[in-house]
Amino acid sequence: MIRHCVFLRFRDDVPTTDRQAIYLALEALCTKLPGALATKAGANVSPEAGMDKGFSEGFILDFSDAAARDAYLVDPEHQTIAKNIVAATVGGTDGVIVFDMEV
Repeated sequence: MIRHCVFLRFRDDVPTTDRQAIYLALEALCTKLPGALATKAGANVSPEAGMDKGFSEGFILDFSDAAARDAYLVDPEHQTIAKNIVAATVGGTDGVIVFDMEV
């Protein structure tokens, strides 16, 4: 299984409703994709002050394997969501960390 972790540093002017719309769009997309197993999104709740480097929210998508993850990455709907994420984060791609791991 591949766990696709994405950590976000949203701009202060991006309202909660816009952030939630991104997460809902990801959830909707993943219900359509073979091999997409689960999605979770939320705020950082770690008590380790300063360790988040300003990345206050994020989401995790679980895929059955690398092929399912790779199909998600090139999906046109994902490409639109990714553009919306980059537009909403501090410094564009500087406000996004992607970390995939095999679990």
